[in-house]
Amino acid sequence: MDFTFTEEQEAIRENVAALCAKFDDEYWREKDRTGDFPLDFHKAMADAGWLGITMPEEYGGAGLGVTEAAIMMHEVAKSPGGMSAASAIHINIFGPHPIVVFGNDEQKERWLPDLINGRLKSCFGVTEPNAGLNTTSIQTRAVWDGEKYIANGQKMWTTTGQEADKIMLLARTTPKEQCKKATEGLSLFYTDLDRTYCDVRVIEKMGRKSVDSNEIFINDLPIPKEDLIGEEGKGFQYLLHSLNPERVLVGVEGVGLGINALKRAAKYAAEREVFGRPIGKNQAIQHPLAENWMELEAALLMAMKAASLYDNGLEAGTYANAAKYLGGEAGFKACTQAVMTHGGVGYAKEFTVERLMREVMICRIAPVSPQLILCYIAEKALGLPKSY
Repeated sequence: MDFTFTEEQEAIRENVAALCAKFDDEYWREKDRTGDFPLDFHKAMADAGWLGITMPEEYGGAGLGVTEAAIMMHEVAKSPGGMSAASAIHINIFGPHPIVVFGNDEQKERWLPDLINGRLKSCFGVTEPNAGLNTTSIQTRAVWDGEKYIANGQKMWTTTGQEADKIMLLARTTPKEQCKKATEGLSLFYTDLDRTYCDVRVIEKMGRKSVDSNEIFINDLPIPKEDLIGEEGKGFQYLLHSLNPERVLVGVEGVGLGINALKRAAKYAAEREVFGRPIGKNQAIQHPLAENWMELEAALLMAMKAASLYDNGLEAGTYANAAKYLGGEAGFKACTQAVMTHGGVGYAKEFTVERLMREVMICRIAPVSPQLILCYIAEKALGLPKSY
């Protein structure tokens, strides 16, 4: 069992880290203050080819796996940008996966190059206010009128909706009561986010101000037949193919944020003197930070194992969920400890750790709660009765 990176993987890590380092604390502090989307960071990542890391080479991508994507997103989250940087490009890494796997050649040719080179931005329209994690209970409908689908409904927590040109939209095409299974009758579309029919409203939130989250009200949005991915009614199954990669990526992003905060805390502890000695000489400061390091490294190993299983076509669900859980929890603990290590100045924006603590909450909450992951692990890994 070899835990070392290949030469190519090490090159990914080094090059991504070098690019992200060009966007310093002050850049991201300003984005956090104004809420402006980091367009120049997004463009730099696109120009370097990173937005297409997992997409097919014939459309301009790199054709690499979730393992390489995880290495990349880990470095992005470790950089000064933290979750703001990661979220600015996150949808590009896992979001188009249903297109890659289930889209036809015409759709791939029409959609993927613009995503890879950054000409168009997309968003993900799945979550709804009255459904939450119970995806099969979504109420957004797309009805075929003989020429096109007409969609109506509401979506919540749609990231980058203000910037997006396209939306990956999950909608019911057959009423739930007419389906044998709740997972049937859902269809997946990739179509224009036409503001003529869609009211996209920003949700003011705790952190990551520069990467917007939105609620979208969809009123008679016309969707051409050619924007349907795969077969009608199989959208839920298609969506499942992108869930494990997303969980891995959120897990490594949580770890990256934690390492980001931990490095800042260790540096401050080594330099800050109180009562004639650096505070980092005190075991009450040392021990929590050492514990953070071990937990973060363990979470990273779980994420890389999940990515490897997925890339090799093996069952990865339990490990991907565990990676998301451990990464989110370890990252949150490290970011919180970093603020406490800084003491009063940890509460000040100047030292950045307060922003990292606000941002790491996303890795605990989304895209699935830690409690539901525990239920899943209990059922799938331990064979206990399903509890939800």
